[in-house]
Amino acid sequence: MIRRNLMLSALAGLVGAVSLSWAAPSYALDSRFKDDNGDLVADTPTDPSQQVDPDTLIFAYTPVEDPAVYAKVWDGFLRHMESMTGKKVQFFPVQSNAAQIEAMRAGRLHVAGFNTGSNPLAVNCAGFVSFTIMASKDGDFGYNMEIITYPGSGIEKVEDIKGRKMAFTSQTSNSGFKAPSAILKADYGMVPETDFEPVFSGKHDNSILGVANKDYPAAAIANSVLHRMVARDVIKADQVVSIYKSQKFPTTGFGYVYNLKPELQEKIKEAFFTFDWEGSALKEEFARSGEEQFIPITYKSHWEVIRKIDTANGVSYDCK
Repeated sequence: MIRRNLMLSALAGLVGAVSLSWAAPSYALDSRFKDDNGDLVADTPTDPSQQVDPDTLIFAYTPVEDPAVYAKVWDGFLRHMESMTGKKVQFFPVQSNAAQIEAMRAGRLHVAGFNTGSNPLAVNCAGFVSFTIMASKDGDFGYNMEIITYPGSGIEKVEDIKGRKMAFTSQTSNSGFKAPSAILKADYGMVPETDFEPVFSGKHDNSILGVANKDYPAAAIANSVLHRMVARDVIKADQVVSIYKSQKFPTTGFGYVYNLKPELQEKIKEAFFTFDWEGSALKEEFARSGEEQFIPITYKSHWEVIRKIDTANGVSYDCK
């Protein structure tokens, strides 16, 4: 039976107590960036010589599933971006959240979708400017973190994970690590290494496949990934059982690196908001999890809950 904790009561108590501590010095942007308007993302350099206008735009989607599959899924959209920007656009497959952030930080990545938990690090350390998110036709967006097991595992409730292994994706993932860590501690008094053995799979699909194939007794995952994998027949729905379902979190945030020329930034935004989803590979893939359009968002507003979760977990956005 799925435990539906729509308000994450204990977690809400934790993050509510810290209020707006995301504005503390440890959460400030890297010293390379300025934020004079207070929107929490890096300002575009005012000096034109510090702005970039590449002949080829490099695009990367968050590394949650098979990059080869998603290169095809995104191809039609990238061709649309080419027509809107007048630039060649190349898909860059990334294998980890850290590699994606480092690519943008080093100037090798210009447009990207960063997963929920990586967004704050990308913003603070790489100059990522998040401006849009996928949503349903009625404007609803987001996903739930679920803790899953397999039938016959002997795990029927969260407490049954004690003494066993539990799979996470990576330490920068919200649903794959940050949120479940806070929830397990706040709601159940369970801490890693003491009450269970944490293992890291690297990606949500790895965790889901690991549970479905009985390699992991339990895993924390984003259910949007699970829904797409079931729809593609990668796994069968009855291979996994959900024992916990969280409130909704914002899903992958899309945007560009801060130092692109302003006119190019506007063309990139236009490419997202004018893309025709009908008949596209993008719709075929993401409609499986209810997403059929891009809508405007702001990092300051839409990622506030994630910054509070990070505060509750003692996460710092210091850039090393």
